[in-house]
Amino acid sequence: MTSLDPPSAAAVDEPGGASPVGTPPTRTPLTRIATTMADGRELIYFDEQPDRERILTDPRDLPVVVPASEARFDALVGEWVGIAGHRQSRTYHPPADICPLCPSTPGNQSEIPSPDYDVVVFQNRFPSFGGAGAVAQDGALFDLRPGTGRCEVVCFTADHTATLAHLPVARLRTVIDAWADRTAALSAQGGVAVVFPFENRGVEIGVTLAHPHGQIYGYPFVTPKIAAMQRAAAAHRERTAGGDLFADLLAGELEQGVRVVGQNDTWVAFVPFAARWPVEVHLYPRRPVTDLTELEETERDDLAALYREVVLRMEGLFDDTLPTITGVYQGPVGAGGDAIRLHLQVLTIRRAEGRLKFLAGSESAMGAFVNDLSPEGTAARLRDVQLPTEPVPAEG
Repeated sequence: MTSLDPPSAAAVDEPGGASPVGTPPTRTPLTRIATTMADGRELIYFDEQPDRERILTDPRDLPVVVPASEARFDALVGEWVGIAGHRQSRTYHPPADICPLCPSTPGNQSEIPSPDYDVVVFQNRFPSFGGAGAVAQDGALFDLRPGTGRCEVVCFTADHTATLAHLPVARLRTVIDAWADRTAALSAQGGVAVVFPFENRGVEIGVTLAHPHGQIYGYPFVTPKIAAMQRAAAAHRERTAGGDLFADLLAGELEQGVRVVGQNDTWVAFVPFAARWPVEVHLYPRRPVTDLTELEETERDDLAALYREVVLRMEGLFDDTLPTITGVYQGPVGAGGDAIRLHLQVLTIRRAEGRLKFLAGSESAMGAFVNDLSPEGTAARLRDVQLPTEPVPAEG
């Protein structure tokens, strides 16, 4: 059992640059308890109060699963593709009473053996990357590598019906601490090139488990989007005699102001100038950091508050479901990581009530996005959303 450093309290910000929906209170250090599941996978409890009783023994009789993931190089476009055929058998939309992410009960022995929890992280039983994989096959046109790496599940709450944005801000802060803890651990694991925490939300996105949760991928290769950011950052640095692409983009968004959605002392949220998605918001730290592990306590507090505000504003645009993806973009492990600034991207495929944006010919086949909504108009609509003035009540 270990304790994580205690977060500091963050001040409530002013409207237009701040979150009126609460900030994490001062609290005791998180307690981190790691154990091993019946099939050898790791499980970690992140508890907001000390001395919580947690069951550490998994009573299930589970066979050990050895994933056979592969990474194949697409020579036509110069990108790696993961192949994970074993994932076809993963759990698909189970009834709520046998949810594998809920706390265990006498009638449902789930992935989490305890009858309650705050935040839990465990290794995915059906990972996209991990395990022995294929034998490496080098070739200019047919390059094959073992799909090593690691995939983890992050359960945000024991409440099956909750959503992340409607949990207390302090819980979002716990999730951020868990992301940072796992970023450090996966970055230290051999064969991991990029660590990517993310959340898929909503059946329209393709979520197969309704319980509020996210994932963390430790990729065995630098992903196409991170590689593109690295190239763009390097080109900008050369073009501007040493300029920082992320810092310059943030400065430009703040100067123009029309796409800024919210901000506080350490973070800024804005709709990007060339937004691809109907509603897309990026969150940048004011201070350049490469990954979550470098954030100071106040920066973690402020991120929790602003991220929650952003999602609440997005929810306020539609009297409908809000299928979303949140991605936490971090610098690659090792060389080249300093070209990337940590930031979050939050997007929805909802373009209007009852309507979704589908990736058809131009987007899926050509990779050329066309957005039906102007970024400036979307930012204005987000700013106009009326937020609650009181923090969402803490969990039962």
